[in-house]
Amino acid sequence: MDTVTETFDALTRLVGAGDVVVLSGAGLSTESGIPDYRGPSGAARRHTPMTYQAFTRDPHARRRYWARSHLGWRMIARAAPNDGHLAVARLQRAGLLGGIITQNVDGLHTAAGATGVIELHGRLDEVTCLDCGNLTSRDELHRRLTEANPGFDARVAHVNPDGDVDLPDEAVTGFRTVDCGICGAGMLKPDVVFFGETVPAPRVADCFAHVERARALLVLGSSLTVMSGRRFVLRAAKLGIPVAIVNQGPTRGDGYASLTLDAPLGATLTALADRVAAGPVPAAAV
Repeated sequence: MDTVTETFDALTRLVGAGDVVVLSGAGLSTESGIPDYRGPSGAARRHTPMTYQAFTRDPHARRRYWARSHLGWRMIARAAPNDGHLAVARLQRAGLLGGIITQNVDGLHTAAGATGVIELHGRLDEVTCLDCGNLTSRDELHRRLTEANPGFDARVAHVNPDGDVDLPDEAVTGFRTVDCGICGAGMLKPDVVFFGETVPAPRVADCFAHVERARALLVLGSSLTVMSGRRFVLRAAKLGIPVAIVNQGPTRGDGYASLTLDAPLGATLTALADRVAAGPVPAAAV
């Protein structure tokens, strides 16, 4: 039996025993057409994400973000759940998952039928006013931005993981942003956690609680490069909770994992769900 088969068999035993918490990252959504930062699609090598400080303090940076994000949203909104998302939802319906935590902001876990998903970094399909705090839909903002910028368009080569696209500065000259449609003057921001911004403490505490109650932690499509996700792996390892990682390429959590599988997410998770979703699989040491 080859090593990959042995590792997959160990993964089925781990997940089949139930009480697994999933931690997913951008690599799970690449098969839906949304590139990740550090995996095979390598968006981070050519794209610097917007920071909270630049967005709130620099009107030019904010205009540039909204121009790019306005075009990127059309692609994000069309993205559909892939086989990996659907497999995770199947595992949840089979009663094998104790929770789903995602670092992604695309909402594809929920679109695939999963429930109770903890969206660590928020969702792109909602917009918050930094003054009055009201939430509105991204579709409504897209309509307002389209009306404020008739004829605005540009060639889009690819969309970035945070929902915007790469455009030269001259392409966004003259783009008009809009303020909150409820309070009338508030600064609008996608309801996601930007780089340099802090994830709300109650949300982090909820994630830790899920991990601490789990029998195992399953990491899907995350390089675990940033502490935002890696801290949950560290907590699981400290408590002696087995960690399994399925990802394309190495991760910063590999040294804490009971097993790692370098494989495409969609096909691997579909095979996993086919194997274990019909009933419990006896647990074994991994």
